[in-house]
Amino acid sequence: MRLATWNVNSIRARVDRVTDWLQRADIDVLAMQETKCSDDQFPAMPFLAGGYEVVHCGFNQWNGVAIASRVGLDDVEVGFEGQPTWSSKPDVEATAEARALGATCNGVRVWSLYVPNGRTPEDPHYVYKLEWLAALRETAGKWLSEDPAAQVALVGDWNIAPTDEDVWSVEHYQGSTHVTPPERAAFRAIVETGFDDVVRPFAPGPGTYTYWDYTQLRFPKNRGMRIDFILGSPALAQRVKHGEIVREERKGKGASDHAPVLVELS
Repeated sequence: MRLATWNVNSIRARVDRVTDWLQRADIDVLAMQETKCSDDQFPAMPFLAGGYEVVHCGFNQWNGVAIASRVGLDDVEVGFEGQPTWSSKPDVEATAEARALGATCNGVRVWSLYVPNGRTPEDPHYVYKLEWLAALRETAGKWLSEDPAAQVALVGDWNIAPTDEDVWSVEHYQGSTHVTPPERAAFRAIVETGFDDVVRPFAPGPGTYTYWDYTQLRFPKNRGMRIDFILGSPALAQRVKHGEIVREERKGKGASDHAPVLVELS
């Protein structure tokens, strides 16, 4: 089974690129983030035409997560237990954002995750980000303690560069989110719960990234960040026989600013 994750940065703008790549890369399951649309706006037909079932969680033009699968799409779950809520306005009730979507695909529990950005270390959104990650760690840890043999894939845009080699310039990001010690500790805590970064052994750094800003020729200069990951439970990690960051898909007109990340399972 070939499982991939991709921050598509607006599925309506890139549905042709995404569905074309699914066929060319022979992908069985694709988790998508930052779809930037509500459920009724999601372009499901091109996926269905290609033989994929698809499920989406989106409330407006922000965030949004989806899973497309041609090997089954069962037990769909919107949000994880304990997922924190957010509101940017004090007079608006906080609600769970469209950032987590789970489904079972051919025996693998796939979670498409779009971790909050955090904005700046001084912003309340940064606290929300750390709370979100802590809640995910606690819930994911329960999944493994209840079933150590569970095949679980936590995939998506984590908005964290876990090590210095995961950014093109440590100095450039000094004082910014994505690289602060609390964020890195939160990511590490999830790994220490039992989830391995299963792609890194096949695509080691430095200079290996998944995201490049559109500005200042960041992609041609390879000034990027590694923030998109597939974390696998012990049972799933044992099945991984190949991992890859598909840098080619960041090229060309109309590309997302992220590259897809994939694994092949035995």
